[in-house]
Amino acid sequence: MKLTDKIFKAGIVGCGGAGFPTHVKYNAEVEHFIVNAAECEPLLRTDRYIMCHRATEIISACDAIREHLKAEDCTIVLKSAYKEEIASLKVAILALGSRVKLHLLDSFYPAGDEQVMVYEVTGRIVPPSGIPLDVGCVVSNVATVAAISDAINGKPFTEKYLTMTGEVREPTVLHVPLGTSFEECLELAGGTPLDEYFVVCGGPMMGRPMTAENAKKAVVTKTTSGFIILPTHSRIANLYHTPVEHTVNRAKSACIQCNFCTQLCPRHMLGHAIEPHKMMRRMAAGSVEEIIKDKEALNAYLCCECGVCELYACPMQLQPRQVNIMIKRALAKEGIRYQKTGEECVADKNREYRKIPSRRAANRADVGKYYDYTIKTCKEYTPSEVSIPLNQHIGAPAVPVVKVGDKVRKGQLIASPPEGKLGANIHASIGGTVMAADDVVYIKK
Repeated sequence: MKLTDKIFKAGIVGCGGAGFPTHVKYNAEVEHFIVNAAECEPLLRTDRYIMCHRATEIISACDAIREHLKAEDCTIVLKSAYKEEIASLKVAILALGSRVKLHLLDSFYPAGDEQVMVYEVTGRIVPPSGIPLDVGCVVSNVATVAAISDAINGKPFTEKYLTMTGEVREPTVLHVPLGTSFEECLELAGGTPLDEYFVVCGGPMMGRPMTAENAKKAVVTKTTSGFIILPTHSRIANLYHTPVEHTVNRAKSACIQCNFCTQLCPRHMLGHAIEPHKMMRRMAAGSVEEIIKDKEALNAYLCCECGVCELYACPMQLQPRQVNIMIKRALAKEGIRYQKTGEECVADKNREYRKIPSRRAANRADVGKYYDYTIKTCKEYTPSEVSIPLNQHIGAPAVPVVKVGDKVRKGQLIASPPEGKLGANIHASIGGTVMAADDVVYIKK
């Protein structure tokens, strides 16, 4: 069976981003396979744990992927500060006689942005609105590679590693079945000392903020990298609760056009045409509906939503990222898409001096107190029931192949993508009885 068939059968999607089906990404031949192990977001420790404890499996899977992609090179990219992780990988590379190379980065944000990573490793710039494949590369997260190792051995993607940190009593990495509830994850981390709290699903810079009430409805999916518990008065919580109208009014009245947001924008520094300060200027001059009539508004599509502009760069604590998101949504609603220009990009000559230290990014985001948490433990847990969403990847939601009352075993296929549509298989993460099978498959022991 081809590697892509094994990956499709196992239901693997990208673990480090939006969840693009991996079997489709790997339907290519490239020059360079790059493994993103930089753990881009401050506070998360999941990838670091995987490298320390599954190094041999990772290197073995890398060799298989490189061979499948017919890539000349395979490079694992991680930060030079990851001493234990580097040592583990080097031992595995030597033991397996592998050609995998390590590329060490300084601790800057967003080191894990795939376009930033491609440039750091190869010196090539992914074109605006392009993907690494445009410059002969494929990039995958190290957790995805670990899942591929399982798939090679016939094990479907049914469990997820994630970090529980912030205002919890026992910051830890968890390894739990898909569909495990947030509340159970919080309990495994010893709960929180806070009477009221706020949650970020993912990292502090790009994660999905949610109230405690909404978090209590959340479950672990294939793309869940962690949960961060924060005070309700934290900066991220305050930004989340800022009304859209207030965001717009502040952009119109308080932007001083210092252009720090543009100077520090990672994509702008790669030569892309995005200039957040100009979007803020346009916002001051008119409504979103008027702005999208200007062809330069299309540059909002180039925003990777990394959060540098609003959580780090802006001295007025404005929200250029949210302005770009609003413009992107308005453009999409009108059916206006970004058209590739074909122009060659040149990186900013000052780029090396404008990289943002990860610790400083955490401090600016008001999560610096959790930055130095040492997390080396991993807790395994199997709940008595799971709620598995069928839409947890890019593409069409999976369609159930089981019905209410069916008995299923762990690893059994419970949903598959519609015929001819982009999607991924989904498997039972525990054994039990199917209690619901619509947009969510609910299984109870």
